[in-house]
Amino acid sequence: MISTGDTLPEATLIQMGANGPEEVRISDKTKGRKVVIFAVPGAYTGTCTTAHVPSFIRTKKQFDDKSVDEIMCLSVNDPFVMQAWGESTGATAAGLTMVSDAASEFTKAIGMDFDAPPVGLFARSKRYAMLVEDGKVTALNLEENPGACEISAGEGLLEVI
Repeated sequence: MISTGDTLPEATLIQMGANGPEEVRISDKTKGRKVVIFAVPGAYTGTCTTAHVPSFIRTKKQFDDKSVDEIMCLSVNDPFVMQAWGESTGATAAGLTMVSDAASEFTKAIGMDFDAPPVGLFARSKRYAMLVEDGKVTALNLEENPGACEISAGEGLLEVI
């Protein structure tokens, strides 16, 4: 599992662009930049929609004040779902970037994948928030319980950076 001080592995994510889905390399998103990546088990799920995304909408200005270049919300959902979810939650309007790890490539590469068959979740991401500076993890807050959103919330990450 990835930890503070590690360099992110290379992976391809998908985000919606003006002409539809576009592939983006994680290295292109983080090289020479200060980026927050927060991951959720699933778009439109309870805690993700009512707590996690709103926490980063609330704290966006505070991250801007700390010279964070971009806040990315990552989920193992397709890019169309991520786009619709970003619009329905106000995340897109607030300036958050909704990214899809549809094949769970990045999630598995950093050891954050899990399954929860009783609720129909397979190859999903654990709930976490990390600060990445020039491709290196400088802060990582991982929730022990995927239904909780405390240390991985925007406020929780701000406390450690």
